[in-house]
Amino acid sequence: MTIDMTMAANKSADMKATLLDYVAAFNAADAERVAALFADDATVEDPVGGPVIAGRESILAFYRHATSLGARLEVVAAPRGSHGNAAALCFAVYARMQGQPVRIDVTDVMTFGADGRITGMRAFWGPDDVHPQ
Repeated sequence: MTIDMTMAANKSADMKATLLDYVAAFNAADAERVAALFADDATVEDPVGGPVIAGRESILAFYRHATSLGARLEVVAAPRGSHGNAAALCFAVYARMQGQPVRIDVTDVMTFGADGRITGMRAFWGPDDVHPQ
């Protein structure tokens, strides 16, 4: 198997840029901008093991709610690309749960379509990734 490293590097860079755009749009509380990064038939599973949200309209509703809560995302490591159609980002979510400030350590893995839009987002975090602040 031969991998075209230039093509893979360009695609990887584009996916990484989208991950950072996702964080910027979320932190701007711009749910429409976040949802525009997703394909029409995309899915979101946040957290992994929870309900899967399907379709851009449902994803928009999810992010309208999420951004209305005042949460803030902070990237804690550079995005990671791949030789395929996926990229990952580790970040901390600063939010309130049950009235208390918390930090949630998250790794999002996103898959991308040929047009560069996100086709799937899976947020990996569990109960032991939630830390009181």
